Amino acid sequence: MSEAAKPQKKKRVNVRRPDVMTLVQAEVEKHYHSPIVDKLRDSGGSITIGKSTIRLAEQFGFCYGVERAIDLAYAARRVFPEQRIFLIGEIIHNPEVNKQLAKMDIVSLPWKEITSDYDSLTEEDVVIVPAFGAPTSFTEKIEAQGCHIIDTTCGDVMKVWRRVRTYAKTGMTSLIHGKRGHEETQATASRAAGEDGKGHYLIVLTLEETDYVCDFIRNGGDTQEFLNKFDRALSDGFDPAIHLQRIGVANQTTMLKSETEEIQRRIRTAITERDGDAQNFQMFDTICGATQERQDALFDMLNEPMDLLLVVGGYNSSNTTHLVEIGQENLPTYFIRKASCLESLETVVHFDIEKSAEISAPNVLAGFDDSEVTIGITAGASCPANLIEETIVRALALRGISREMIENS
Repeated sequence: MSEAAKPQKKKRVNVRRPDVMTLVQAEVEKHYHSPIVDKLRDSGGSITIGKSTIRLAEQFGFCYGVERAIDLAYAARRVFPEQRIFLIGEIIHNPEVNKQLAKMDIVSLPWKEITSDYDSLTEEDVVIVPAFGAPTSFTEKIEAQGCHIIDTTCGDVMKVWRRVRTYAKTGMTSLIHGKRGHEETQATASRAAGEDGKGHYLIVLTLEETDYVCDFIRNGGDTQEFLNKFDRALSDGFDPAIHLQRIGVANQTTMLKSETEEIQRRIRTAITERDGDAQNFQMFDTICGATQERQDALFDMLNEPMDLLLVVGGYNSSNTTHLVEIGQENLPTYFIRKASCLESLETVVHFDIEKSAEISAPNVLAGFDDSEVTIGITAGASCPANLIEETIVRALALRGISREMIENS
């Protein structure tokens, strides 16, 4: 294709027109709103009917960034009613929401690698960048194809990108606390290379991995062993003997804040012990505010006695998984993606985060029979209110309480 024939790069499209958004907000509310959740919020976050109490965390469910991403996806279909619309991966980590977009003929593209699907994109096509963002190679590809681009990347994610770009400019390696296979972490890592592509990054997930890095910082070690341990979690050309000299910590925005802070502390300590000071270390708080609010709200709720905790959300949702981790340290906790996972008073289908699998387990509610029980419910930032409502209704139905009784209580 000649230079003249190549498609022209299109600027990001702003679909947030007042006339469009009025229609979008009505449509989104129809799909995801919950009067029962509103009722519980208005009553202080709890409801008691007979011997059954439902308690909601003070903060749960959709955050602003998720609401914005969904609004923009819905708006894209209204602004471009006849055109093909594609989405890089998933808009958020919630299967019900992504299923709804598929019903609107918004087609999901692969996000782990640029496949031939991207070569077939045209200037008439619309491509949505999800709330997690996308690696620079993907955004460059859709720009080169000349597509209309709707960018729903969360502002908190972009703050992290600015931070790792700064690290790259100043010659610091970005140590990213995150899941190496997560969309957001991959997008952040691509920015850590900097504008000249010479920046470096290392992704760590656990404190065990952090301690391994700290030992190398203090004492050096086997370079090939290091590279093998962090396979697919390193920038090209990474040399631990060189690129662990100056470190700036960043994170996937949905990680557990206390764990990120501990990683920061351990890396800082290791550098200080090696160098005598912390001049070669930087960190900034880049945990998403909504993630932290939901974690804090769950900690607060755990101060009150409960018999069971239900955490509702997509199984691949990082921020939801951390709520499960917090809960199961304190009481029986089930990670469910929708109300039907509460199969019966005897059985629950839930996601076991240790086994990384959905399993069937005994329902602890069966042990309460006709005695008093308090059920706590929270949800990750990507879970819509209608799924939380369905969970409330189903949990109480197992205790013989109807939707009508809830609505009239």
